[in-house]
Amino acid sequence: MQRLFWSLRSALFVVWMAATVIPWAIFSLIASIFMRGTPLYWFTTYWLRIATYGARFICGVRWRIIGKDNLKAADSGGPMVVLPKHQSTWETFAFPQLMPHPLAYVFKRELLMIPFFGWAMGRLDMVHIDRSKHAESWSRVAEQGQRFMSQGNWVIMFPEGTRTQRGMRGKYKGGGTRLAVTTGASVLPIAVTSGRCWPRKSFMLRPGVVDISIGKPISSIGREPDELMREVETWIEAEMRRLDPEAYMPDAKARATSTQST
Repeated sequence: MQRLFWSLRSALFVVWMAATVIPWAIFSLIASIFMRGTPLYWFTTYWLRIATYGARFICGVRWRIIGKDNLKAADSGGPMVVLPKHQSTWETFAFPQLMPHPLAYVFKRELLMIPFFGWAMGRLDMVHIDRSKHAESWSRVAEQGQRFMSQGNWVIMFPEGTRTQRGMRGKYKGGGTRLAVTTGASVLPIAVTSGRCWPRKSFMLRPGVVDISIGKPISSIGREPDELMREVETWIEAEMRRLDPEAYMPDAKARATSTQST
């Protein structure tokens, strides 16, 4: 019965997103004729606030931020590369409203093909790459990332590349720290327990609280990208185990592995 209730609420949430994203994307595309940059970013990403608050009121997905002082320090700390844990769609929707600077996401260009959502996103200052062309992709990340940071934006990259199941650890890739070292930006590690409420590759939302823990900004000056990423990974994974210990118990990991193999 409980699962049926969650299913009905989740279905209503999907309807809510579909009903709101289409008109908002059309408004954003029209607005992009008259404005660009930061004003267009805040106008367009306001829909993400509509989506996350829809998840809150329809499905009971709430959130709390830990480490607000670290976020304040990052706000006054110059160029920043944000490196979060990635468990679900929730954080991609939530971060633009939670961060004090416009975020330039690094993402695969196929997302631009999503009707309305992708079209509107394509008008923003984002870094869309072709993952099959590694050298070309890195040049694009370095060039556009530096340009967007010079405009006051923060670049956000998910170091695991894709969403990982709750209680699991993906392979941390060094692109984010490489960008930070190349540009002299600091890095901001973030742990987020969104998998509790919005499982990977699923729209079956469950009520609960998503913890977003902001780590201390880490300077990249004099650092090597791989060594810096290991520090980021160590902090994020330790913080994930502190925030969501039940997900990392042996029986929970066994269930997750079994689910992935089926």
